[in-house]
Amino acid sequence: MKLKPTAPADGADRAQDVLHFERDSLRAIFAPKSVAVIGATEKEGAVGRTVLWNLISNPFGGAVYPINKRHKQVLGIKAYTHVAGVPEPIDLAVIVTPAATVPGIVSECVAAGVKSAIIISAGFKEAGAAGIELERQIAETARGKLRLIGPNCLGVMRPVTHLNATFASAMARPGTVGFISQSGALLTAVLDWSFRENVGFSACVSVGSMLDVDWGDLINFLGDDPHTHSIMIYMESIGDARSFISAAREVALTKPIIVIKAGRTAAAAKAAASHTGALAGSDDVLDAVFRRCGVLRVNSISDLFHMAEVLAKQPRPSGPRLTIVTNAGGPGVLATDTLIALGGELAELSEPTMQALDRMLPSHWSHGNPIDILGDADPERYAQVLEIASKDPNSDGLLVVLTPQAMTDPTETARRLTAFAVTRGKPVLASWMGGKDVVAGEAILNQANIPTFGYPDTAARTFTLMVRYAYNLRGLYETPMLVEAEMEAAPDRARAGQVILDARKAGRTLLTEFESKQVLAAYGIPTVQTRVAGSEGEAVKCAAAIGYPVVLKLHSQTITHKTDVGGVQLNLADADAVRRAYRAIESAAKAARQPRARGTKHFLGVTVQPMVKLDGYELIVGSSIDAQFGPVLLFGAGGQLVEVFRDRALALPPLNTTLARRMMEQTTIYKALKGVRGRAPVDLDALARLLVRFSQLVVEQRWIEEIDINPLLAAPSPIAPPADGAQSGAAGLIALDARIVLYGPDVGEDRLPRLVIRPYPAQYASEWTSKAGMSVTIRPIRPEDEPLMVQFHATLSEQSVYMRYFHYIQYNRRVAHDRLTRLCFIDYEREMALVVERKDPKTGERAILAIGRLSKLHQTAEAEFAILVSDAFQGHGFGGELLRRLVQIGRDEKLQRIVATILSDNVSMQRVSRKIGFKLKRVESEFHAELDLSES
Repeated sequence: MKLKPTAPADGADRAQDVLHFERDSLRAIFAPKSVAVIGATEKEGAVGRTVLWNLISNPFGGAVYPINKRHKQVLGIKAYTHVAGVPEPIDLAVIVTPAATVPGIVSECVAAGVKSAIIISAGFKEAGAAGIELERQIAETARGKLRLIGPNCLGVMRPVTHLNATFASAMARPGTVGFISQSGALLTAVLDWSFRENVGFSACVSVGSMLDVDWGDLINFLGDDPHTHSIMIYMESIGDARSFISAAREVALTKPIIVIKAGRTAAAAKAAASHTGALAGSDDVLDAVFRRCGVLRVNSISDLFHMAEVLAKQPRPSGPRLTIVTNAGGPGVLATDTLIALGGELAELSEPTMQALDRMLPSHWSHGNPIDILGDADPERYAQVLEIASKDPNSDGLLVVLTPQAMTDPTETARRLTAFAVTRGKPVLASWMGGKDVVAGEAILNQANIPTFGYPDTAARTFTLMVRYAYNLRGLYETPMLVEAEMEAAPDRARAGQVILDARKAGRTLLTEFESKQVLAAYGIPTVQTRVAGSEGEAVKCAAAIGYPVVLKLHSQTITHKTDVGGVQLNLADADAVRRAYRAIESAAKAARQPRARGTKHFLGVTVQPMVKLDGYELIVGSSIDAQFGPVLLFGAGGQLVEVFRDRALALPPLNTTLARRMMEQTTIYKALKGVRGRAPVDLDALARLLVRFSQLVVEQRWIEEIDINPLLAAPSPIAPPADGAQSGAAGLIALDARIVLYGPDVGEDRLPRLVIRPYPAQYASEWTSKAGMSVTIRPIRPEDEPLMVQFHATLSEQSVYMRYFHYIQYNRRVAHDRLTRLCFIDYEREMALVVERKDPKTGERAILAIGRLSKLHQTAEAEFAILVSDAFQGHGFGGELLRRLVQIGRDEKLQRIVATILSDNVSMQRVSRKIGFKLKRVESEFHAELDLSES
């Protein structure tokens, strides 16, 4: 059952069926019916005068009220001494008074029932401690009562409705780009540029210090806004990371989000901090964040607008291979250099393409890519070559370059090129080089939605950005493999937790290598067999039991990097060698000085391990804490020189196999892992599953501050022997060393970092038996469920589909990959979907019998529910049990209300809803169901 959806612009149903309520709390900012300008004045050059003038000179369909304590009129409009005196409710207050007065004004606004405010005034946290205190007072007063943009901002423009609540000098042109900027000065510069380039905006927002409304709020709003087709952001600090990631992950699937983030260098980060009062986070981590949520990061303002244009006009490329068609060799070479330098590839022309080009081109054409069709190329030659090149299966995109030569007709060539403006799955870009001779041709191309560039290297760079953007998005769309079914057993969380708890009770923050490997083994990560010996004699016995040659390593609760203190002895062939190694390690450890000693003994003995033949690659897998984003995962080339080579990639937990594979692909070592110079490849699927289990460990064992597996040996063939109880090393993966650091006793559970991406909510999974005696598992949905959802939709009748969606949807549309991806790969922060899963006792095959969904509504404490049950299993009680659980989840999530709309013909769902406690009200052919959770 569902709330009746608002049809999107393209007429397609939204996969999540999330209702975009009129009650959206930002609507009062972007579509106010009444605006109060607090601090309005007639003083020339004053911000208060400019804001008032911009509002009244650009009619937006609402009333404007100046607030001024000393004047009865401002700019000929009646003024009021206080906002409470205005004769109608105020949707939006624009505050332009000195910083010290703002807390009191905000208090007055709250008392008067003002819905929202823009604080343009400066002098807050960017000014130091006094300003921070002012912000605290404002936030405390406004929280839950008044939405705020700012302080220290330019304001808000909504060109499509002519709202100009800024002190900018001119109103932006209407368009389809939503622009959000943390710098008001940059926003005004971009506006000036947009007039010259004829670029329009759906909204322009200067966010300032983001005391309340943040990136996530604005991305949500613009994502729902039918006037906005793409979102551009100038960012200096990310603020609430979870809010940004949650909003961006959803919206990026339907609208491009392009970010230019200042602060890549340490000096720039310091400048950004002094400007906004917020510290910039680790730049490498931020890149990983953007990849995770499908956001494209660019480094220049020109790229920001180039990408907004090309993604609005052309399809995303399916790969990095570009075909270049040019009438001059030099521009083709320049484009090629840029393409290759930025990770793109020249398409290798297929044999049929080469033969077709040979038949129609002069004999001295380039016979390769770039396709140089020579300086005398006329429009017909361009058209014929493009007809051939566009059909080449080896190509993912086309760049057409024209230089004005004596025989060239730029305008007519542009007209012929428009026939290729829509080349299925392949973007077409153009570079018409020159001055006035090519202006008409450029206009024709742009009108046909073919982006033009003054220089071919700029076009090539833009293509590589398109490739990167498409790559990021595919990470959200690709269906991952199921990991738990591949494991011999589920993680032994209790075993790992007990090892950590014992160390904390002993006052330790460093686990021994042996303990660290116990934790890894509990999560199915293969570890080398490791035995602890407290004397020379025990070491010799352990070595004999394992078999020579062996390795001895320092066993210590205080020394973390054993190699640095001489705590590792390799390739020990007999008992005498073991004794000598034991004594050498003991002497080295007692001479070491480590800050983590805390008065305990450095030397507790040694660990004895088999000498594993390093016939493979040494990798590192780890996790550490980022100040803004919490736990961050690391993968790369390992070994003793890991910090020298710095070949590593970062990612946020939790991972699935798709995200794990993407993480590997970011490294140079990945090329070797695939097999190189005749060497067999490593089992990359097994490595991806290991990374998923490692991320699960990091997510679930929250007392871990740092963890490293270095080296993790990856070999093409099985590695033996694995440790007792650990997963087999048959896949050629085994952890040779491990290090885990815990949070100290001064860190309470409430101070442990929060994951910015909510992990799989395993607490909502449990077994259940239907009234007919059928045993099932009810659990949250996961990305790996897409194949099961395809099978589930095959079991639905047209009647069931109609009852759920209020209209018929063809089967092939319901099971389309991009739609099911959005249904299965959900953000548990925004919605919860429970599936009823049954495992066939004979075949072991799994099937989904029913699904229930609870979708939070933006900017409210409400959610809507929807339930769909397979026809063959209706009447088994699944719908009622799913709704009962969804209501409990709503309570757990602190929701105030759950709603739905039920068709009048759907009597069974009406009965179930009433039984759970919903109140139903008939409205025409539907019932509106509502459950007030605040009453229970």
